[in-house]
Order: sequence, then structure tokens, then C-alpha cells
Amino acid sequence: MKKVKITETVLRDGHQSLIATRMKTEEMLPILDTMDQVGYHAVEMWGGATFDACLRFLNEDPWERLRIIRKSMKKTKLQMLLRGQNLLGYKHYADDVVEEFVKKSISNGIDIIRIFDALNDPRNLMKSVEATKKEGGHAQCAISYTISPVHTNDYFVKLIKDLENMGADSVCIKDMAGLLDPYNTYTLVKEIKKNIRIPIEIHTHATSGMGSMVLLKAVEAGADIIDTAISPFGEGTSQPSTEPMVATLEKTEWATGLNMDRLNEVADYFKPIRESYISEGLLDAKLMGVDINTLKYQVPGGMLSNLVSQLKEQNAMDKFEEVLREVPRVREDLGYPPLVTPTSQIVGTQSVLNVITGQRYKLVPNEVKQLVKGMYGKTTVPIKKDVVKKIIGDEEQITCRPADLIEPELEIIKKEIARYVEQEEDILTRAMFPKPSIDFFKYRNAKRYKIDSSLLMEEEMVYPV
Repeated sequence: MKKVKITETVLRDGHQSLIATRMKTEEMLPILDTMDQVGYHAVEMWGGATFDACLRFLNEDPWERLRIIRKSMKKTKLQMLLRGQNLLGYKHYADDVVEEFVKKSISNGIDIIRIFDALNDPRNLMKSVEATKKEGGHAQCAISYTISPVHTNDYFVKLIKDLENMGADSVCIKDMAGLLDPYNTYTLVKEIKKNIRIPIEIHTHATSGMGSMVLLKAVEAGADIIDTAISPFGEGTSQPSTEPMVATLEKTEWATGLNMDRLNEVADYFKPIRESYISEGLLDAKLMGVDINTLKYQVPGGMLSNLVSQLKEQNAMDKFEEVLREVPRVREDLGYPPLVTPTSQIVGTQSVLNVITGQRYKLVPNEVKQLVKGMYGKTTVPIKKDVVKKIIGDEEQITCRPADLIEPELEIIKKEIARYVEQEEDILTRAMFPKPSIDFFKYRNAKRYKIDSSLLMEEEMVYPV
């Protein structure tokens, strides 16, 4: 009998996908002990956009959130999502920052680090994997699943084998846009299981309406772990719901063994929280439906909302469909990158500019130039020479690991923010989010001394981004 394990995502991707990562730590705290009794393989509760959202919107210290949840959940493994050399930010960081961030994440309570790269460039995962294993953590390497003429099952099987050889303790198919279909999932998982010895986990989104079927076929094919979200924060652009998957598998050879009574308690707790976000307008009913067009345009939910925002700013919502049609063309031009942070924003912004200016690549953001130059890593296929010429002219493309070109950063940052530092983790917070971190440190000081935070603006320093 093969027990299938469940990773619960409500404390990270569940609310990231549905309410833009706005759930507060105080809303999580009362249910943590009950969640600890369910029998989950792991609870994903950190990483992704949680770090940024804590600082930028919630005035919370993300490190403190991690410590609080660790203290309350003593039995269950805690998992986070890490963007390889990008960590939790939107650019590559120096190796010393990566090493220290992983070290502090594990010492503060993380057990499993899911590490991925937007371009599926294994070189961008190496330092994170190495650091995770050095600190005694579980390094799970994820592939960013996507569909294109070059992203075949054979491509993904080889990539996963390479990640196992790199030292991954487990691997994950990370289907960020809900593109997996049930029968190809079965074929892909079967093929992967033939080629690796380590566990495989499946992460998908219910956006296309096929999420639960994808997980079921993955289990039948031999997947060891599946990601689900408790029902009040499941479905739509989130993960398939936990309780139906547990009930479906209960009398089969794959029974999860999770405590359904405890799961119901967890669901009952989150129902009023969900309702409060609906009434506030933060949880939009549109995000809860089925959108089969995700298979056509391959645009993840976060990227879609970003495109809408950019077009509204330009009073150009009438060009929305045209922009969606431009996305796959830009993606092909740029070497078929998977659409996940930060490449989804890069491709999306260029698509908007191409449509609004009426001339392709008339305006090119710096991030697009950096991608073409090779500063984000190696694209799936080489970018065509005429596209390279159009975007960066005669500038030379790099072929080395991008982080090899970045000088150590920690000591410089440490000196810059000495007056704000209350814990060593503050240096890492500043490394990733220069302005939001300083704003938060000022808020933290003002709150402690009960003064107006605007009074702390007098000696403003200039921080390089």
C-alpha cells in the first residue's frame, strides 16, 4: 500500500493566488495547532511573495512570522518557495547573500526549500541547493512546467535527471499556470519515475478546471506528494482543494491517512476569513471560476492581473486581447522562457509595449535587455540573432553563470543599514527589498517608541537598488 503525502498550501500559495498574499500572521495563529494535528507531509508557509507582501503591505517582519509558525507547529515540516539565485526578490543576488539567506531560513525553522529557476537553468539552482544541504535542510528542486515546441516530456525528464544528479533530495513539477492535463501528467510522471530514485511532488493550479484530475492521474502514475489547499482557499487560481483529494483517495491503495475531522476544523476556521476578504473586495469571484483560456495563452493569474493593470494605466483596455496574442510571439522571440516570476513580468511588459507603441521592440525595458544579454541565465533555445541585434545591438551576450559576475554584497549592506539592524536577518531583508525594507524598519522603530514614523525621514539615505 503506497500512502500519498499531502503538502498544504493555504499559508502561502493558497492566499497568494487568491488574495495577493494578504493574509496576516494573526489570522493564521489560532489554527496552527490544529493544522499540526492533521498529518500533513508539510505545510508551505513562507517564500514566494509572502516576504515582499509582509513588508510592503502588512507591516510585518517575515522572519518573525516564520518563527511564530515554527513555535506553533512542532510536528509538521515547514516548507518555503525559493527562486534560486533570485531568492525572494526579482534579480540575481551574490552568492554570499544566497548562502546566508538559506542558512537563516533553516535556522529560523524551515525544513524543506523548494528551489526553482524561471528559465530552468540548473546553474541558477546550484548555490541554493549546496547551501540547503550544508545547513541540513531538504533541497527540493522544481522544474517550471510550460508548453512550447521545445518543452517536450523528454526535455523535462532529462532536466529532472540533471537536478537529481546535482544533489536534489526530491523534485517537483511546478505547474504555475495550470497547464498540465491529466493524461499527459500520467505519462510524464510515469516516465520520470522510471529515471529517478528520489521522491516527486506535483504542484498545479485549478485555473483551467483540470487541477484535481491532474493530481489524481499523477497519484496513479506514482507521484509521492501532491500540493493542495484547504477548500476555503482552494480551487480557482489556487490549488485543488485538500478535503476532496483526501476523500477520493481514502479507500484506495494511495490513502493519505490524514485526519478528516481535523481537516474539517481547519476548513471551518478559514471560511469566515475567506468571507471577510470577499466582503473587502480582495477576493474577486472571477478568480474562483474556470478559465480554459489559460491553456491558450499560458498566462498565470498574477501575470494576467499585471497586464490588466498596465493597460488600465495607459487607458488601453481595448487592446487586452491583442496583448494576449502578442505574449506567445514575444515568448518565442525570447527563447521560450516559462512564464513565471520574473520572466512572466518581463514578457508581459514587452508585449504591452509592442502593442501600445504599434511597433515591436521600439521601446525595450532594461529587464528585457538583461534577459537577452544572458543576465538571467540560459534560455531554453538560443535567441535568434536578429532579435538579439534588435534588442541589445552589438552588446555581447554572456555565457557564464550570471552570479559569477556579481561581487559579494553582504558586508556593504551591513554597513549601510547599521543604524536600523535589530537582528542579523534585517541585513538579508534589506538585500532583497531595498526600499520596502527601510520603510518597514522605520515603521518598526516608530511603533516601538510610539512616535510618528515621518519623523524618521529626516536623515534619509540613498540606497542602491
